[in-house]
Amino acid sequence: MSRLGKISEFLALRRNTSLLLVALVLAGTGEKLWLGFAPKYIEVLSQGILTAAQIILIIGLFDALQTLLGAVYAYPGGWLTDHWGQRKSLLLFSAISIAGYALVLVWHHWLALLVGSFLFLAWSALSLPATFSVVATSLDKSRHTMGIGVQSMVRRVPMMLGPLIGGWLLTRFGWTDGVRYALLLCITMSLLTAAFQWVMFEPEDKESRTRTSTTTRTNFVQVVKSFTPALRELLVSDILIRFCERIPYAFVILWAMDHGGVTAQQYGYLVACEMIAAIVCYVPVAHLADKYGRRPFVLITFGFFTLFPVTLLFAHSFGWLALAFVVRGFKEFGEPARKALIIGEATPELRARTYGAYYLIRDCVVTTGSFLGAWLWHLGPQVNFLGAAICGALGTVWFWWFIFRKKTAPKIS
Repeated sequence: MSRLGKISEFLALRRNTSLLLVALVLAGTGEKLWLGFAPKYIEVLSQGILTAAQIILIIGLFDALQTLLGAVYAYPGGWLTDHWGQRKSLLLFSAISIAGYALVLVWHHWLALLVGSFLFLAWSALSLPATFSVVATSLDKSRHTMGIGVQSMVRRVPMMLGPLIGGWLLTRFGWTDGVRYALLLCITMSLLTAAFQWVMFEPEDKESRTRTSTTTRTNFVQVVKSFTPALRELLVSDILIRFCERIPYAFVILWAMDHGGVTAQQYGYLVACEMIAAIVCYVPVAHLADKYGRRPFVLITFGFFTLFPVTLLFAHSFGWLALAFVVRGFKEFGEPARKALIIGEATPELRARTYGAYYLIRDCVVTTGSFLGAWLWHLGPQVNFLGAAICGALGTVWFWWFIFRKKTAPKIS
């Protein structure tokens, strides 16, 4: 085997997974050019029109919509993937997102972001079960963590590049023209994404041949009933951890720019620090998790989730903010292992719908965290960060008690 072949084998790269990685980079970069700056953009559009309290409420609503739509779209995305197949579904999701970007491009109002979110979040939300399904059908079970790890690592590249480019556009051209140019570039990248999805092939295996009959006889309730006890306990701990993430999520950029004194371009540098920290650990951790077991790495990543809002309490300058964002990057330490646990617990013929049902339940509950975060932020940023840390600690303890310490937990390893 050639050196390139050995690298491809180590990284669990196949034709479909490789094409998917390119699509993830293109679509993700386009989205992150502007979406991370959206809370500040809403603030800019609303100044002089709405009160400070109303602006905070709208930012909380926008953040809640991102979480809620990620939840509501997850199960339909899984159903469509099981029913239509991976390729057709991904193409549809791209088309819906492009329509949303176009709406925000032509309508310069904070309402456009709320209405458009139902469209432009379609690719990232609807496609999640499909991207998991590509890994599951393309790779052996022993390679799932590596497959997801490489996918997660590649997802962080646009999360790093997008804010850097977007921050430069906003600094150079201002908020109105900067967002407009970012959206034009975003639409272009989404069209290229669709082109790469077009040449993906549909796997022909036992699961795909039974897709139609299984789809017609299995409903959402039956999918949820198929969850194993270990998957249910993982779901509870994951919900608590996502509350920790969501409570301060939309307000981090306000903390950094209003309290830390950073510019839009400097905020892009902070996000780059976060993504570099995440990228560095993905592949080695995925390799170790596949080899020695996944639970310890999930426990560690839950600890980093909890630590991030604590570090923000002390971050009042660019240097301390950079350290806090590195901590947030390390919260991705065991994310591929967590997702691989879901794959391992899912019934093969219901795999995409199991992912969708899991994320639907999780994110529907966690949506309330956005409103809770807005209320806590109104009481004070420190209250917001401490509330998030408490949720993270509870989630970490739950995972340790119900999953990690049970050495004989079925399937979960």
